[in-house]
Amino acid sequence: MSTALVNGRVLIGDALVEGVAVVIEGERIAAVLPADQAKADETRDLGGALLLPGFIDTQVNGGGGVLFNDAPTVETIAAIGAAHRAYGTTGFLPTLISDDLSVIAQAIAATDAAIEQGVPGVLGIHIEGPFLNAERKGIHDASKFRVLDDEAFALLTSLKRGRTLVTLAPEKTTPEAIRRLADAGVIVAAGHTNADYDTAVQAFRSGATGVTHLFNAMSPLTSRTPGVVGAALESDAWCGIIIDGAHIHPATLRIALASRPHDRFMLVSDAMPTVGGPKTFTLQGREITVKNGVCVGPDGTLAGSDLDMAGAVRNAMSMTGLTLAQAVNMASRSPAAFLGIEKAGSIAPGLRADLVVADDQLNVIETWISGAL
Repeated sequence: MSTALVNGRVLIGDALVEGVAVVIEGERIAAVLPADQAKADETRDLGGALLLPGFIDTQVNGGGGVLFNDAPTVETIAAIGAAHRAYGTTGFLPTLISDDLSVIAQAIAATDAAIEQGVPGVLGIHIEGPFLNAERKGIHDASKFRVLDDEAFALLTSLKRGRTLVTLAPEKTTPEAIRRLADAGVIVAAGHTNADYDTAVQAFRSGATGVTHLFNAMSPLTSRTPGVVGAALESDAWCGIIIDGAHIHPATLRIALASRPHDRFMLVSDAMPTVGGPKTFTLQGREITVKNGVCVGPDGTLAGSDLDMAGAVRNAMSMTGLTLAQAVNMASRSPAAFLGIEKAGSIAPGLRADLVVADDQLNVIETWISGAL
């Protein structure tokens, strides 16, 4: 069964293209060709809407009223995926913030089972902590922090299907441990870290390829101490950024974006259960509330976000001046490259049919995941 999507404005590479058909067969994009040449079992008229590559979110703590830490199960992963799919997310990493190894083991088992069972969109798992620095803990519970020993290493490398992303503080482990994780196929990101510039540089040289929520919960760039931020912007590591107007000032974002290629930035939501759910929830015994569109704890500490990926794309355009293509590619192509997923992140023949149909305000009309609505 094949479907031709026609009468849309299609983002191909860095340009919106009209007059083309995107033909889907099974899970893949079979062809992108002039609309009058398309042959398919059925035709779907998009009515002039935008047709974009599906968004890939590498940091999703919750959605639809559920938090991954509270119930690390297949059902939770499915609920999170369904909530974010409504906002254009077609691929995601359910994200576990710092917790006991027993909870991490449950989360990994649930992720493995979710992929095996074909839960739409799940690409792997993001384990954010507990190998972090208490000086930059953010909303994380520092009582959960621990060293990255052999027991933890065995657990972090145990996922059978999909990608494993681990956020750690480089100064709380060793370059050798980072290299060992990278060599085992784990994607390593620096985050919740107070490392100095030299330590961060060494982490990137040792195999860390990402930075978790750039600027937030890390040593800053100053005149004489470049910190993790300086090391990240100087490197070719992929940097996740939360564009909600609260985590990073728009001027800071614009400066960062001017400092290095855009394809090394990726939009993340860092979303909590409030996306598609009630605007209050409990995080490890603390009540978190959405205030002015931002998730905060009782003391005002930022606690993830109430952001979805369509909103992140809109904000990237309005707050930083990025074009639609630049913003969308930071939500699709860049995270796909970061995760090493070659068959997603763009609209081209042979790639997985993960697609978003949206209006000009980036309100999502429908999504396709692996060729299915």
